[in-house]
Amino acid sequence: MKFISKLSLFSVLAGLLLSCGSEEKKEEKFLRPVKYQEVGFLGGERVRTFSGTARTDKIINLSFRSSGIITQFDMKLGQRVKKGQLLGKLDNVQSRLAYEQSITQLNSAASQMNTSKLNLNRIRSLYEKGSTSLSDFEAAKNSFKNAEESYKSAKRGVEIQQDQINYGYIYAPEDGIIASISAEVDENIQAGSSVAILNSGTEMEISLGLPESVINGVQEGMEVAVDFSSIPDQTFKAKVTEVAPAVDANTATYPVRVTVVNPSDAIKSGMAANVAFDFGNHEIDESRLVVPAHAVGEDSNGRFVFLIEEEGAITKVRKQAIEIGSLASDGFEITSGLSKGQKIATAGLQTLLDGQEVKLQ
Repeated sequence: MKFISKLSLFSVLAGLLLSCGSEEKKEEKFLRPVKYQEVGFLGGERVRTFSGTARTDKIINLSFRSSGIITQFDMKLGQRVKKGQLLGKLDNVQSRLAYEQSITQLNSAASQMNTSKLNLNRIRSLYEKGSTSLSDFEAAKNSFKNAEESYKSAKRGVEIQQDQINYGYIYAPEDGIIASISAEVDENIQAGSSVAILNSGTEMEISLGLPESVINGVQEGMEVAVDFSSIPDQTFKAKVTEVAPAVDANTATYPVRVTVVNPSDAIKSGMAANVAFDFGNHEIDESRLVVPAHAVGEDSNGRFVFLIEEEGAITKVRKQAIEIGSLASDGFEITSGLSKGQKIATAGLQTLLDGQEVKLQ
C-alpha cells in the first residue's frame, strides 16, 4: 500500500512538472505591424504623420571657459534657475596664480614708469637751462614712453587674468530649467566641455525630418496637429516655423520645426511626438477612388492590395484583386475592387501573406 501511495504521489508531481513545463513553453505570438490608410476620393484629405521630438525653442549648453576641478555645483535636474544665478565654480588655482603674477608685473611696470617720468622731468629741466643735450632729452622721452607702454600692457594683462578667474564660474545666462547634468563636484573638466543643459525657451517646438516626396507641400505657417503617446487623448495645434532648404546628409530628410500653439506643462522636452500634416487640396472628386501607388502590388493574376479585416480583437490582411485606371497626383485611380472607407496596407506588401494576422501601426 505504501508503495502504491508513493507511486501515485510521484505521478501527481510529474504531472505538475510537465504542466508547468508546457506553460513555460508557451510563447507570445509575433504580429507583424502594418501601416494602413483608408480608401478615399481623389483630392480628398491626405494626412501624413511623422515622428519628432519635443524641445524648448532655446536650449543652452552650460560650460566653464577654463579647465579645473569643480568645487561647487548648485544644479539639479528640473531645477528652475534665474538669470545671473551662480550655478558652479572651479578651484581656479592656475588662474589665481597667473593673476597674482600679473599684479606683480603691473606693480613693477608702474614703478619703472614713475622712475622714467621723474628722470624725464629732470632732463627736461636741465635741457631748458642748456645744461644737457637734445639727444639726452629725446632718450629720456623715449624711455618714459616705453615704460608707459609696458605699464599699459601689464594693466591689460591683469584684466585678462581677472577674466580667466571669472571663466571658472558659471552663471545662468537666462531664466530656465535644468534639463540635463553631465558633471559633478570634484570632477576635473576641460574648458568648453558641457556640464549641463538649460532649457530657457518659452515656446515648445517639435523637431522632425520629412522625406523628399512631401517637403514641397510644407510651407512656413502651415497648421499641423501634434499628439504625444505620453499624453493620451489630447491633440495640440501647431504651426510650421522652419523648413530647411537642404537635405540633412545624416538622415536623408529635410529638417522641419513646428511650434505648439497651445502648449501645456504636460509637454516635456525630449518627449516623442507625432505630427500630422494635411496635404489634401480639398477639391474632392467623388466619382474617382484613389489609393497610394506604393500600396498597389502586382503578381501573375494582376494588380492587388491587402485589405485590412478586423474581427473583434483579431486583425488580418486579405489579398484583394483590383483594377486601376490612370495615375493621379494622389496615387492610382481604382476602377473596381474597392470602396470608400476600406482600410488597406500601405507598406511591406512583399512580406505580407494572404490571411496573415497583423497589428495596426
